[in-house]
Amino acid sequence: MTARLFEPLTLDALTLENRILIAPMCQYSARDGEATDWHMIHLGQLAQSGAGLLTLEATAVSPEARITAWDLGLYSDGCERALGRVLEALREYASIPICIQIAHAGRKASSQAPWEGGQQIPPEHPYGWRTEAPSAVPHGEAEVPPHALDAADLKRVRDQFVATAKRAVRLGIEAVELHGAHGYLLHQFLSPIANKRTDQYGGSLENRMRFPLEVYDAVRDVVPAGSPVWLRVSATDWVEDGWDLDETVALGQALKRAGSPALHVSTGGVSPKQAIKLGPGYQVPYAERIKAETGLTTIAVGLITEAQQAEEILAEGKADAISLARAMLYDPRWPWHAAAELGAQVRAPKQYWRSQPREYKDLFKDTAFGQR
Repeated sequence: MTARLFEPLTLDALTLENRILIAPMCQYSARDGEATDWHMIHLGQLAQSGAGLLTLEATAVSPEARITAWDLGLYSDGCERALGRVLEALREYASIPICIQIAHAGRKASSQAPWEGGQQIPPEHPYGWRTEAPSAVPHGEAEVPPHALDAADLKRVRDQFVATAKRAVRLGIEAVELHGAHGYLLHQFLSPIANKRTDQYGGSLENRMRFPLEVYDAVRDVVPAGSPVWLRVSATDWVEDGWDLDETVALGQALKRAGSPALHVSTGGVSPKQAIKLGPGYQVPYAERIKAETGLTTIAVGLITEAQQAEEILAEGKADAISLARAMLYDPRWPWHAAAELGAQVRAPKQYWRSQPREYKDLFKDTAFGQR
């Protein structure tokens, strides 16, 4: 019997060979938004991991949309050329489908890299700028308040998401994830903690969902039919009177009506006051309820580190796919090891076949170079 983790998964017209998804992981290693040789090294090893899908890190729709001055972007011809060079190499030597996470950091932009502390960089600093958000409410009390987006700004940002999606399509990227989680701009519109607007984009749940849904519709319109577009969402803010699971279910239902095939379920990020209850698979219950009440293909993430743990989540119907981030950084061959443990097969380059332990006969399949 095939392990559930290694069964195919279809999202619109895109079929993944297994249900292991590599989550987007910021590298803070771009130059003026342009991918560098670091991305070639980093994505190259992940592309040979045997996972079903490789998601690029949060990719900014404008210079102001970057979390840091060293974030990856796709907002200029230079960004497009640099990322295209990396993707061309990946496709020559691997057969994994590529997803892009399109993002705007909102009020959490203009920050230091995490290993430098992650604090906000003031606008007057050479690596800083004035942030923008639904409301002039800073993420941290000591931070410079963001510029509150007006109607013209909303159109500009929506158009930037569309322009980035069009560039991704030109690069042959097979799927799009919109970043609506972790306290970034689309999440800021959803959460009453960050959204204090009194117009049609603030107040009620319907109003707070309006801009993220407009962005979804606009991006969906320019991505070819059959190529899936979905949202990553924080299912709870972990703060009293913040965005919660009931509202996430309502958002999932609205996204399903808009044509989304999936929802990538994370939590937190919009407030320094969050009180997260960590533990193995601590976010899975959110994915489980969303799956049950929306019928969307649901992607679970969060302290999922072991093959048997991932298999049980899927076998028990709590989610449809598993998204791995830090576990994949720690062990870029996680899918190989999971396949060996669960008695499945996984794609690997022939150059590495000699590494197969003797007790795991027929573990590897060919990567089929150049077929994508």
